Amino acid sequence: MSDCILRNTEQPTPWYRQIAGPLLTDVPLKAIGTPLFIALFFAAYFYVLEHPAYPPTLMPVTALDRLIPFQPQAFYLYVSLWIYVSLPPAFLSLRRELYGYAAAMAAMCLVGLGIFYFWPTAVAPAEIDWALYPEMEFLKNLDAVGNACPSLHVATAVFSGFWLHRLLRRFGAPWWMLLVNGAWCAGIVYSTLAVRQHVVVDVLAGLGLGVLAASLSLRGRVLADAR
Repeated sequence: MSDCILRNTEQPTPWYRQIAGPLLTDVPLKAIGTPLFIALFFAAYFYVLEHPAYPPTLMPVTALDRLIPFQPQAFYLYVSLWIYVSLPPAFLSLRRELYGYAAAMAAMCLVGLGIFYFWPTAVAPAEIDWALYPEMEFLKNLDAVGNACPSLHVATAVFSGFWLHRLLRRFGAPWWMLLVNGAWCAGIVYSTLAVRQHVVVDVLAGLGLGVLAASLSLRGRVLADAR
């Protein structure tokens, strides 16, 4: 009887303690693997940027692009992507899931890079004096306005956002954490327009690629768990 009472009075582990477990799992693998993945991606990205198969196509500017003002402060949201995409692998405790996540992310990036190579695109230079905005000038010098459509900045943010949502629900995180995740993801997507790195067409294509890749990878993971 006492054992039954004890089991009934046991409290579930708080969500923030559940997150701590995966964060302390395979730390060296994640600490090396995540930045290595990002470095390899950038090496391929800049190679394709400099060596496209054909001349780039200039992406059209829509009425919505004209309505969104240039906002240099959105730079910080833009670069926060590299923290954001590091969170899903950090919250995974099983190597099978970690490798599956990396493989799905890599496949999505390869699709994007393939499109960039065979159908290079670019955004028209904005009529802005970037010297007035040192952070933005650094970004523009580092990452040219090529490799525009689909926006892999958007695609990787959306892909990570879907995985984070699933993981936060697994941990039993409160609704406000899900809201923070969604707002952060949306902010990154918006920032690509606000810093004039992409146009709406690029963003919509990136959204489509990110949603498709996340849906396929998460569906495969659920089926694997069911077996």
